[in-house]
Amino acid sequence: MASPPSPSGPADGRIRGQLRDRAAASNQLVLCAVVGVLFFIGIATASLTDGGLFGIAVLLVVLGGVAGLAVPWSRLPPHAVIVLPVVDIVAIALMRIAEPNAAFGLLWVFPAMWLSVIGRAGFAISVVGIPVVYWCILWTGASPAGTYAVVLLPVVIVAVSVACYSSSRRFRAQRTLLDRQAVRVSAAHREALRQEQLVSEVLDTVDFGVIRLSAAGEVVLENDALLRFGRIPGFLPGGAGDSAVTDEKLVPLDPQQHPLVRLRRQESFDDVVLWFALADGRRRAFAFAGRHLTDHNGAPAGAVLIARDVTAERDAQRVRDDLVTSVSHELRTPLTSILGYLELVLDGGGLSDAARRHVETAHRNSERLLGIVTDILSASSRSGSSIDTRLHPRVVDMTEIVRAAAAGLEPVAEGRFVDLRVEESGAAEAYADPARIRQVIDNLMANAVKFNRDGGRVTASTSTDGVHTTVRVADTGIGMAPDAAARVFERFFRAVPSVPGNGLGLTITRDLVAAHGGSIAVESTAGEGSVFTVVLPATREVFDRETSTGLPPGSAELTDKDGA
Repeated sequence: MASPPSPSGPADGRIRGQLRDRAAASNQLVLCAVVGVLFFIGIATASLTDGGLFGIAVLLVVLGGVAGLAVPWSRLPPHAVIVLPVVDIVAIALMRIAEPNAAFGLLWVFPAMWLSVIGRAGFAISVVGIPVVYWCILWTGASPAGTYAVVLLPVVIVAVSVACYSSSRRFRAQRTLLDRQAVRVSAAHREALRQEQLVSEVLDTVDFGVIRLSAAGEVVLENDALLRFGRIPGFLPGGAGDSAVTDEKLVPLDPQQHPLVRLRRQESFDDVVLWFALADGRRRAFAFAGRHLTDHNGAPAGAVLIARDVTAERDAQRVRDDLVTSVSHELRTPLTSILGYLELVLDGGGLSDAARRHVETAHRNSERLLGIVTDILSASSRSGSSIDTRLHPRVVDMTEIVRAAAAGLEPVAEGRFVDLRVEESGAAEAYADPARIRQVIDNLMANAVKFNRDGGRVTASTSTDGVHTTVRVADTGIGMAPDAAARVFERFFRAVPSVPGNGLGLTITRDLVAAHGGSIAVESTAGEGSVFTVVLPATREVFDRETSTGLPPGSAELTDKDGA
């Protein structure tokens, strides 16, 4: 028997009314059909004892069916539909009286089921009203009464009513739960659509391309920038223009090394720069980065490829390197001439002791300036990846080198009221190029004074364990922030732009230490100072081993000072 469900929420009122209309019509029409069949059978067999009373009962059922179809139950109070099953109970009672031996009382099952699913009021009418009507019929003597006849039918009616009422309650609870879940699912769906739209808008706004690959390697997402980049010949593998793709050294790219192909091979990479030739003769550079993704269970979930146009950055770097190279070349010529004339003056004689000291100082500093210019020229990315680190190593005492470097910086330290100390612990031999390693110590100690506070302190110390020799330069200067410290060994990087410098000092220092098979590390705290630690081979055997393997002792932590 159909029952009107009970959707929750005011928005479901119209649906609830429509369901009530259909339930009233269908329930009543079922009973009408059953009673109609029984009526025609009774007429055809002439077995009706009281045809008039039976006809009145049939008429009541038919009128109930018409009311079920014609009355707009959705516009009436929900329990108004109880009228129809009550009318059916009366009609069945009349049929029971008209034909006592026909067991028409079983038809009370239909209104009992209907009443039980309407609610508590209908259930009460079903389990109380129907048995009372039945017992009243038996009490008036209008129907024979036996022991089982008195009990059996009411028990059946009550059992059917309880079953239908329980089923209806479960149905309503499940429907309420489903309605709430539907509301949550609908809200989650709307939020997912909003998030998807937001992500799409953000991805389409940025100026770098994004490709999302599925776990099977299929492209499932491309942003607008990627679609624009994809029109560049050779940008996507397998298309026209693959031969026009080169790496940073302008070597033609192997198609199997294309970033998208590598990503499909489960490779991850960073900052892969490729150059693409355009139809108008220009070239564009793109930096690619690929990452593989996993789901919440750790299973592969595809990959993402990021493509960024770095043409402007590479052009700017080329212009800067050209400028550095040009300036370096222009400076070397006059410096070479100055050194030549100073050497002539020194060789010519006839100088007083004071004049000779002055000329020698000028000669020495001119040579140092020429070395700096040479290092700048060598450090230019157009000239190679590192400075000229050809060495002439021998056994040197690092304590003597540190002491000499400190003596050379004393005038500068005194001008800043910086206390420059050398903690001596005996000889500390290292196998190194004396000139190059002096350049390293000079640079570290000069930085310690340069980035110190007036009245601060610089402490240099040496130690050795017979295998490696350590030089430690500590200061009480301004220190640096972690983000600046992480980049301090980069070429031309200056953490404090207001302090004069070219940003190459620590880059050169790092390369020189690495050329010795050593390592350089730093500990720095903003506002408290920095501590540089250089580790060098103590013997030739260690030097040969470290330089041949390319694995210097310790790791060069690029968390340095402010970039001299």
